[in-house]
Amino acid sequence: MNLPNTITIIRFGLIPIFIIMFFSTSSNAIVYSILIFILAGVTDMLDGYIARKYNLVTKWGQAMDPLADKLMQLTVLICFTIKRFLPIWVIVIVGIKELLMVSGGLFLYTQKGKIVIAANQYGKMATVLFYVAIISVAFRLPYYIYLVWISVSFTAYAFLQYAKIGLKEVKMKEIQKTP
Repeated sequence: MNLPNTITIIRFGLIPIFIIMFFSTSSNAIVYSILIFILAGVTDMLDGYIARKYNLVTKWGQAMDPLADKLMQLTVLICFTIKRFLPIWVIVIVGIKELLMVSGGLFLYTQKGKIVIAANQYGKMATVLFYVAIISVAFRLPYYIYLVWISVSFTAYAFLQYAKIGLKEVKMKEIQKTP
């Protein structure tokens, strides 16, 4: 187990800590839970940076890193929806997108010759916008709902970009198979 993978495991551990803190009766529960959320985001960037810089990329890390990220994001959305910080449509749209991403990724890998779509600038930007939107909602910053709309819209756009790349990869794979 290398350092980036250990950091990913820590991110999985931050999920229940976020939930416990978010629903605690502490007067600073939202501040502490958002700090945990931010810590998860920082460790997400850190483990990827370390893995690439020191050539510590593993198959386990490639699979578990995005899973830890998505589980944290969905956990935050569920918690925010339960407490009515966010309307239900946000989690419906993001949940459908994540379900399609996971099922599409599994399909491309298992049925189309182990095609893997790497993270790109659209996905990374969607993640950054998600963090900004969640922090703005948590602290009820002015116009936070617009940031939520922008984040969800960009998430949908990023999904379309991933789908486009996936279709292109499938076509390239089929062309390579043709004798």
